[in-house]
Amino acid sequence: MKSILSTVALASALFLEAANGHYIFQKLTANGVQGGVYQNVRKNTNNNSPVTDLADKDLRCNVGGGSGAATTTVSAAAGSSLTFTADVAVYHQGPVAFYMTKVDSAAAADGSTPWFKIKEIGPTFSGGQATWDMSLSYSVTIPSCVPAGDYLVRIEQLGIHNPGSPPQFYISCAQVKVTGGGSKSFSGVSIPGHVKSTDPGYTANIYNNFNSYTVPGPAVSTC
Repeated sequence: MKSILSTVALASALFLEAANGHYIFQKLTANGVQGGVYQNVRKNTNNNSPVTDLADKDLRCNVGGGSGAATTTVSAAAGSSLTFTADVAVYHQGPVAFYMTKVDSAAAADGSTPWFKIKEIGPTFSGGQATWDMSLSYSVTIPSCVPAGDYLVRIEQLGIHNPGSPPQFYISCAQVKVTGGGSKSFSGVSIPGHVKSTDPGYTANIYNNFNSYTVPGPAVSTC
């Protein structure tokens, strides 16, 4: 009997952990090499829980991500690819967006500088159905025209799977020193403030008459 109860208790604990664990982007691949957990990505201390407050500064780099003193800054050429990898594959429907902000020091930056969007991934629609890219890893290309220097590169996956409840932001920031590049300056937005509560992509009900979608936030910046 004791063995049976212990097994049931263990199963219950594992179920609760799976239900509450969510996912977090922990690794960065640059120059074709994947770094270790939180090597080039600022560590999340939020126990993988999402940020839901549109006015929260944790929207920048997640809870615990306000400082990068314990994170290594990796060098990568403008025009090259970066890949964020999570601990488990994304399983909440919603868009993915990538942002960058130029900073004096990637390790010291707090994310209060202007951010510009460099990529977004929304759903595809076919036969009246929407398909979301729910993957373990997502890649983005550093714009070839950005000036060389230190940057925070931010991934944002927005879970909009539960209409009527606040959408959930799953966020991580990588520290990158861009080499090469150009001289184009992009106008940016403040985070928090990049997404509004009235944005249709923020308030969308994906289960009712869902046949088009606009990813929240600013337009993608291009060279």
